[in-house]
Amino acid sequence: MSEKLMLFVGSYAESTDPGIYMYELDLANGEMKCLDRAAGLKNPTFVSVDKQGKKLYAIAETKNENEERIGEVVCYSIDPMLGKLTELNRRFTIQPSSSHIQLDHHSSYLAVSGYHGGNVGLVKIAEDGTVGGVSDVQQHTGHGADPERQDRPHPHSVQFSPNNRFALVADLGLDRIKVYELDQAQDKLVYRNEAVMQPASGPRHMAFHPKGKWLYSINEVGSSLSAFSFDAESGSLTELHTVSTLPAGFQGENTTAEVAISQDGRFLYGSNRGHDSIVQFAIDAETGKLTLVEFISSEGEHPRHFAITPDGEHLLAANRDSNNLVLFRIDRSSGKLTFTGHAAEVSKPVCVKPVQF
Repeated sequence: MSEKLMLFVGSYAESTDPGIYMYELDLANGEMKCLDRAAGLKNPTFVSVDKQGKKLYAIAETKNENEERIGEVVCYSIDPMLGKLTELNRRFTIQPSSSHIQLDHHSSYLAVSGYHGGNVGLVKIAEDGTVGGVSDVQQHTGHGADPERQDRPHPHSVQFSPNNRFALVADLGLDRIKVYELDQAQDKLVYRNEAVMQPASGPRHMAFHPKGKWLYSINEVGSSLSAFSFDAESGSLTELHTVSTLPAGFQGENTTAEVAISQDGRFLYGSNRGHDSIVQFAIDAETGKLTLVEFISSEGEHPRHFAITPDGEHLLAANRDSNNLVLFRIDRSSGKLTFTGHAAEVSKPVCVKPVQF
């Protein structure tokens, strides 16, 4: 059976319109062919994919029996041969909504981040891969330095540590990365420690280095990247340094969005919304520190998310405000990006997940 490279895209959408898209990407010619789309979800902005179980999990917004806003997780089975998504079930999660979803490394749990509610939910996955109930909710309190963006907690994403022992939460509103231990016996998140960041940083998304000893946070409010050393036993973080994601002298408005690391661990990429670019850094193999390499246009407006393909040879950028998904080639020796000239039109894309089946 020949392998297929599928792209799963989450977007801003009304529940009456398609919100999740399934594409097949032909790397030989750069063509992105839409195979299926799913409606019935309001703002399914982020998705997480279990390749082995052939399941897709998406967040969405809805209302409960009391007509109160609440987040939900929707589970789909993936048929890569037929190019089809089939909804299996959906469950309520946290209030009033969720902004991000992350599968743990064993496909046992989903972590949902509540930007608007200041909370993080742990969702159990049933043995058949469908969504179980919420097993724990952690509520954050406090505020950060920026009176507009950080008046209260804003957990934006969760990353599970490489050993799956810890769930790290980037709280944009508190300028903190909170570290919870994943207690699988009790299906709970147990607070362990936290990293306090520079005021008005606003950590948004995170990426672990393939070696597992460094963590990188892209900071939305401060348009910066922070590098940390990570202790796999205690879960504690020690900041190494923080660098700007913008060119010197840039005066426009900007917020950052996504961060990802090349498979060989040599390069890191981040996205700028406003400057509308992908910034590339080299990672020092001894210290984990970052050195600027270059900026390249995202070939669209507001690159909300991007991802590297499983072969490590391409990068896909989801430009929300220009409604396009853009394909770049990665030079494996230099890490530099080149626009391939190929793009697909997608309505308000927020997240793209490439998976090889």
